[in-house]
Amino acid sequence: MTAFRADDLKAYAAALLQGGGYSPAHAERTADILVWANARGANSHGVLRIPRYVEMVEQGLIDPKAEPELVSQDGAVGVIEAHRAPGASAMVGAMDAAIDIAGRHNIGWCSARNITHAGAVGYFALRAARRGFIGIVMTASGPLMAYHGARVSGLSTNPISISAPSTDLPLLLDMSTSTVALGKIMHARDAGTPIPAGWAIDANGAPATDPSEVATLTPLGGPKGSGLSLMIEVLCSVLLGNPVISSVLGGGKGAMNGAALAIRVEAFGAPDVFASHIADLGQTLKALPKAPDTDEILLPGERGFRLSETRMRAGIPLAGGTLERLASLADRLGVAQPKAIAPDKTANQNK
Repeated sequence: MTAFRADDLKAYAAALLQGGGYSPAHAERTADILVWANARGANSHGVLRIPRYVEMVEQGLIDPKAEPELVSQDGAVGVIEAHRAPGASAMVGAMDAAIDIAGRHNIGWCSARNITHAGAVGYFALRAARRGFIGIVMTASGPLMAYHGARVSGLSTNPISISAPSTDLPLLLDMSTSTVALGKIMHARDAGTPIPAGWAIDANGAPATDPSEVATLTPLGGPKGSGLSLMIEVLCSVLLGNPVISSVLGGGKGAMNGAALAIRVEAFGAPDVFASHIADLGQTLKALPKAPDTDEILLPGERGFRLSETRMRAGIPLAGGTLERLASLADRLGVAQPKAIAPDKTANQNK
């Protein structure tokens, strides 16, 4: 893999997005979350998404200059109309609104209607934890994953993230409701590698190991993943009066929605005591007897924080296929490509 300094990669990403029509502010915010994901090893939600984002602008699916607006607030509940703005900007707005509401009401919920692909949702949940709140984020989109028992797409891979502050690293759960995120299939295509059986199925419903033959993804834990995805659709879309799945499966147009929840820890007790308890809980779990072939017990988000620290110092590696697609887009948009660096071997890992 070829590696780049984080700042250089972020500037490249922002330039490509701005060349593709994004406003400077949306380009900067989106580039930040994409490189954040790459640094943490979540290449599935990193800069490989940029060509598709630009394509979505050209198709009219993303309005690259739209400004999300808070259209209503009633007590602890707010609603943002995103107007198909870049998803990263919309969900930052939703979480910031939720935090503001929670500061006054102890809990804040902000739904975001008509967003676009937002990237790694842990970015937004962590935004709350960094300010001393518990953060919960979900997004819901069109069918990308089989409903348990079906051989065609019936639900999305709807992700959920929960983050809690600690005296040590925050806890950061960030998971898809599919066995893996669609971006991991995209990354496997870019890297020219097969995928494990169980990640996806082909058009006949059989397990797919060639990423080019994937028809749809499989739900995490069978009925558990599909059930959780369904309920995220209820919370993000149906509750908001903007259903996605029933519309698409009925032959209508798709949409995408999100929800951000912030909980004020101080409403329950002293924040420093809570943070200390979280740290103690983590250390207790990490001290458990390890299973065979387990070097270390890790907490949610811990591997990502460690890898990010390494990659921010030693460089962020990108797969050859990703580089080629970015270079092709850069040539078309007249964007200069960044200079690569020799990667540290410890940074050349993937999530």
